[in-house]
Amino acid sequence: MTHNFVLVHGAWHGAWCWRRVAQALQLDHHKVYAVTLTGLAERAHLLSPAITLDTHIDDVISTIEVEELHDVILAVHSYAGMIGTAVADRLGKRLKHLVYVDAVVPKPGESWSSTQSAAVQQQRLSAAQASTRFSFPPPDPEVFGLKGEDHEWVKRRQTPHPGNTYQAPLDFDIQRVAAVPRTFVNCTQPALATIEPSRLRVKDAKFWDGAWLPNSKVVEIKTGHDPMISEPAALTKILLDCAS
Repeated sequence: MTHNFVLVHGAWHGAWCWRRVAQALQLDHHKVYAVTLTGLAERAHLLSPAITLDTHIDDVISTIEVEELHDVILAVHSYAGMIGTAVADRLGKRLKHLVYVDAVVPKPGESWSSTQSAAVQQQRLSAAQASTRFSFPPPDPEVFGLKGEDHEWVKRRQTPHPGNTYQAPLDFDIQRVAAVPRTFVNCTQPALATIEPSRLRVKDAKFWDGAWLPNSKVVEIKTGHDPMISEPAALTKILLDCAS
């Protein structure tokens, strides 16, 4: 059976980061739509202070609507957990499964920055304010556990991230999102510190007023924060399991 996969990258990345996973899924005869968010990667020329979280949510919703997709397995990485949550809230009936790939899992009213330390928030906001297009620069991919050619490839490809996505709050209906089957992919070696609050939340019976745990599961990959690059076969298998 052919399935529809929509893959959404995190901060500083682009559709390019899904290349290995997308190829594996396509070889298995599935349809794959890897989205590049506005202002990043091959769309970096569009970078501006006008880009908000809603811009990126619209990027993904537009892909699903224009391609007339249903029964979508939506995989969202890192920052894009904000986006996946919003899409499940607004287009939940079009989704078969929502996969948070080492991603932010927010509470209603939170922003991407809400679960990060004051030091990280200050660093990123200061960098954005100092830039000409209100963006903050990518980190060294070493923090994602990448080495060698993979490290160099990601270092070349990363681009600054739009700063006005950082503190934008997301309101959503917990029950609508919780109605979509969900998997959290926990990347543990090395574990990226900014995702730690989400790792704890997805194991908490009280999270989302008790609505998170039912209809969800957690799977672990012993790799760093970019499993689509460092462990594409393992991540592909998880995505296929979510489609079954």
